[in-house]
Amino acid sequence: MISLTVHEAAHAWSANRLGDPTARLLGRLSLNPVVHIDPIGTLLLPLVGMMSTGSFIGWAKPVPVNLANLRGNWKQKHMLIAAAGPASNLLLAIIGAVALQVVTAGSPFETSAYGVRVLFFFVNLNVLLAVFNLVPVPPLDGGNVLAALLPRHLAEPFEQLRPWGFLIVIGLAASGILWMFIEPIQTAILSVLL
Repeated sequence: MISLTVHEAAHAWSANRLGDPTARLLGRLSLNPVVHIDPIGTLLLPLVGMMSTGSFIGWAKPVPVNLANLRGNWKQKHMLIAAAGPASNLLLAIIGAVALQVVTAGSPFETSAYGVRVLFFFVNLNVLLAVFNLVPVPPLDGGNVLAALLPRHLAEPFEQLRPWGFLIVIGLAASGILWMFIEPIQTAILSVLL
């Protein structure tokens, strides 16, 4: 919940700073998790997954961005807004890794094995969220970054994938191709942090 909330708030904060107040006006520029909850993606699917397989997939309510409010180089601004979410997850992972180093390096604070496991999970989860969200398939953040980088004649056909993006991601995950992309990057980042 913390990771999803910070991720979406980072999108809202960057959009507001870059000229689009839409998310702020809708109350999404907040660290209150309630404003970012998607009933299906944040509550129902994770609950069903935990009860059935012990694992889950989920998402928060996407932050709306009105591109018409992004004056100047709107494509660059849109790319920065999209990248803000994964960047916030990397920042959380770094904070978690520092905390893990402090508590496992003879800290004067009483450290339980459970606390170490929670911090380790927190770091892993945030690295996974950052890398997963950078997969270049719309509507993931990586898809929005790539759409902003592509020239117009390529960006327009690429954007036509957006309605099918969720199914593409599921297909890539089921085939194992998604994890072939994610795991080496995740492992490299974790090797630096941990």
